Amino acid sequence: MAKGRIVKALSGFYYVKDDEEEKVYSCKGRGLFRNKNITPLVGDFVMFDKINEKEGYLTDVLPRKNEFVRPPVANVTKALLVTSIVEPDFSAQLLDRFIVIVESKQITPMIVLTKKDLAADEDIENVETYRRQYEAIGYPVVYFSLNEEVPEKLYQFLKEGVTVVMGQSGVGKSTILNKIDPSFNIETSPISKSLGRGRHTTRHVELHEVNGGLVADTPGFSSIEFTDIEAESLGDYFIEIRKHAPHCKFRSCKHVKEPKCAVKEAVNNGEIFKERYEHYVLFLDEILSRKPRY
Repeated sequence: MAKGRIVKALSGFYYVKDDEEEKVYSCKGRGLFRNKNITPLVGDFVMFDKINEKEGYLTDVLPRKNEFVRPPVANVTKALLVTSIVEPDFSAQLLDRFIVIVESKQITPMIVLTKKDLAADEDIENVETYRRQYEAIGYPVVYFSLNEEVPEKLYQFLKEGVTVVMGQSGVGKSTILNKIDPSFNIETSPISKSLGRGRHTTRHVELHEVNGGLVADTPGFSSIEFTDIEAESLGDYFIEIRKHAPHCKFRSCKHVKEPKCAVKEAVNNGEIFKERYEHYVLFLDEILSRKPRY
């Protein structure tokens, strides 16, 4: 019996990197996983039995820290939240959606702004305002352009742990990974003129070794729903709201209509950026209007 991590899943096979040997074994899952409705994911720590020098079969999936359904990956520690300045246009609301998702899974994000080389001065000026705001909140932000070197700050961020690359279709996620390490050779495609977004070009999730860490390339997203987030916990996933919420008069304060709300006071004082708060209210309404699950 050996322990390892699944680094790729493809066509019913799980490619497991042995913890001790640093070798990768091609493994099949056992029938008991189907019986227990367990689907092994890339990033899972697993126990497996070796059949020979190259093959084996999974015997157990160890408990996960977190998981994504799309992309199907587990035990993620960091995320590159990739958003373009143009083509498609920058959306602070979409970026905040990604931030809420990764915060809810205790994942550390870095914001990557792409296509600066294609943007007009006014577009860059607009995004610069947001860059300063997000950095003031506590999120690292870097610019990435195809005609420039990978920022050292981004490269250092990838050290240790498992990083996912997330963002709307067509923002340049695969392009970033190909620039970091050309041996990835991840397929990319141009923006669709009719749809205004890129086609999904990543066919499966695979963990690549980069600067001592592991990076997963993931399919793009055009929208994200908060299916696993409750109204009571939403404020915890906004750093600045989490900071001020303990000073609210009511412990159950949702920071919308309640009196003596420290969060609303912070918004009025400029300590919380108004647009971020507006996104919080928008997301809260979305969660509250969600159909109950049975």
